[in-house]
Amino acid sequence: MIKLQGDDLYLAALERADCRKLYEDFEYDFTRPAEPPHIGQSMEKSDEWFDDIQKNQFSVHVRLGIFLNDGTVIGDVALQDIDKMNRSCSLGMGFAKIANRGKGYGKQAARLMLGHAFQNMGLERVTANTLERNISARKCLDRLGFVLEGRERKAVYFGGKRHDRLCYALLTEEFI
Repeated sequence: MIKLQGDDLYLAALERADCRKLYEDFEYDFTRPAEPPHIGQSMEKSDEWFDDIQKNQFSVHVRLGIFLNDGTVIGDVALQDIDKMNRSCSLGMGFAKIANRGKGYGKQAARLMLGHAFQNMGLERVTANTLERNISARKCLDRLGFVLEGRERKAVYFGGKRHDRLCYALLTEEFI
């Protein structure tokens, strides 16, 4: 089983109970929304999510839990849409509780996952998309060395407004 160790956290396989915990703990940030809310999903949805992770692990994606060093699951990080022919994928991440956001956990988790992508999987390009209004994600991607490659104008509609999606990428030779 894979375990990627960082300073304050580690990445490891998500178990069914971890997926349930993330669903149970999830808090939507209504003061700084960065994505449309997904309201009304039951705990059974967490079981479907776990089943999807297991079904597609290492073929379509590599999704790992983000755990504090004491073993508490706080989020997940994924290399998604893996394209083995073109040696590329996209990076996605989420944290359940608002209190665990903005503490540098995202940068640590992403750095561990990017190291795995470039050094162990032989990938050469990782993309990441975020809304223009998601300042935290943008700062994290900048600090990790991602390059802004484009803007999809008014690509996402939520909260009664249209929002630009920013498209970033990081190449293996740019990873530091």
